[in-house]
Amino acid sequence: MYDIPSMIWFLRKHSAKFISKIELTKGIPSISINLRLGGGANIDRKDNKQAISEIINLGRRMKENNWSTVIFPEGTRAKDGQVKTFQFGGIATLLKVVPNALVVPIAIENSWKIVRFGMFPLTTGHALKWTVLKPIEPEGKTANEITLEAETEIRKVLGQ
Repeated sequence: MYDIPSMIWFLRKHSAKFISKIELTKGIPSISINLRLGGGANIDRKDNKQAISEIINLGRRMKENNWSTVIFPEGTRAKDGQVKTFQFGGIATLLKVVPNALVVPIAIENSWKIVRFGMFPLTTGHALKWTVLKPIEPEGKTANEITLEAETEIRKVLGQ
């Protein structure tokens, strides 16, 4: 939640849209309205049919508008900084609609430190850092292979 505003600014030249859990579309000043009205996909992780439909629609909008999409394949990120196994379903669905989409992994460092104790107290003084990694061309690779490659490269940057 706290790295998303910075990510929006960081990727502003790329018209980045987010795949986010639907719970984030309510109650967070500025972010919730952006997620609701910004053209991304707000998915209910308990409803696979709704989630797939939202991602497919986002993929179509990506093609029509030359947008990029941000997906957090880890899902709910760990509070201890240890990267969880990436899920490939969202990436697979997007690549079915936009098979030539370039996949650009980004390693985010220190965001977990801000919320390691929950919403209160937030910790301060931690610099968020993004490392943009080598793009992955999807041609000739399965979504599973692409996801695993992105996860491996991100783990390298984070020392895991």
